[in-house]
Amino acid sequence: MTTMSSVFSRSFLHHGQRCRCSGLGPLYPPRTSITSAKVQVNGVYLHYQQTGEGSHAVLLLPGMLGSGQTDFGPQLKSMNKQLFTIVAWDPRGYGQSIPPSRDFPPDFFERDAKDAVDLMQALKFKKFSLLGWSDGGITALIAAAKYPTLIHKLVVWGANASVTQEDVRIYNGIRDVSKWSEKVKKPLEEMYGHKYLAKTCEAWVDGISRFAENSNGSICQELLPDIKCPTLIIHGEKDPLVPQAHAEYIHKHIKSSRLLLMPEGKHNLHLRFAEDFNREVEDFLR
Repeated sequence: MTTMSSVFSRSFLHHGQRCRCSGLGPLYPPRTSITSAKVQVNGVYLHYQQTGEGSHAVLLLPGMLGSGQTDFGPQLKSMNKQLFTIVAWDPRGYGQSIPPSRDFPPDFFERDAKDAVDLMQALKFKKFSLLGWSDGGITALIAAAKYPTLIHKLVVWGANASVTQEDVRIYNGIRDVSKWSEKVKKPLEEMYGHKYLAKTCEAWVDGISRFAENSNGSICQELLPDIKCPTLIIHGEKDPLVPQAHAEYIHKHIKSSRLLLMPEGKHNLHLRFAEDFNREVEDFLR
C-alpha cells in the first residue's frame, strides 16, 4: 500500500471537545478522529477518509461529483465508532482523487465498483458493508453482485438500475450548473472550480444518458439477482431526481431485500434527516 499523505482533517473527542491536532497529529489519535489519506489503486491515487475502530467495516460511496467531504459529513461524524470502522472514498476524478480528470466511458460504474473494492482490499479489510448514495448506490449494487464473498451488507438510496427517457429529461434539467441552487453548487465550486464542475456535470449527463439506449435502459438490471447479501433500499418519496419506481424495481429483484420509504425524504435524505437515517442504517448493519 502506497500512502501519499496522512493528515487528521477533523478530530472529535468523546465529550464533543476538539482535539488540537496539527500536522500529522499525535502518534495515537483519539479513536473518534477522522483521518485522511491517499492510496494507489489500479494505477491512480484514491483519496479516502477513515474513522472509528469497530470490527464492522463500512464503505461510503458518494454520488455524482461527490466525495466523502461533501456527501457524508453527518455519517463520518456521528455513526457509531465503537461498532464500525467507516471509510468514505472519493472515486477517481472526484474530490481529492484528481488526477485523473473524471471521464464516463461505458463501463464507468464497473470501473468505480472495482476501484472501491480494491481500495478496501488495499486497506486490509477482508469483508465490509457498502452504503451507496445515488451514483454510489449504483456502484454499490454492481460491487455487491460481482464480489459477493467480500460484501457483508448493502444499503442504497437514490439509486437506479436503469435509465428511462423520463430520467434523461431529469438529467438534462441539471446539465447547466449555473442554474443550481447556491446551497448545492457552492461546496462543489469550492472543491473543483466552476470550469471543472460545469464540464464534468455535462459529461456525466451525456455518460449516464447513454444507458437509455440499452435494452430496457439497463445499467445493472441483470446483476440484481446476483446480490445475495442482506440489502436495505431507502427512498425519499419526494426525491425529484429518482422516481420511486426505481427503488421498487431494485427491491423486487434483490431477494430478501427490504424497502424503507421516507415520506418527507428528498434525494439527500441522509443529510436532511441524518439522525433518522443513521439510526435506521446502524440498526440494519448490526
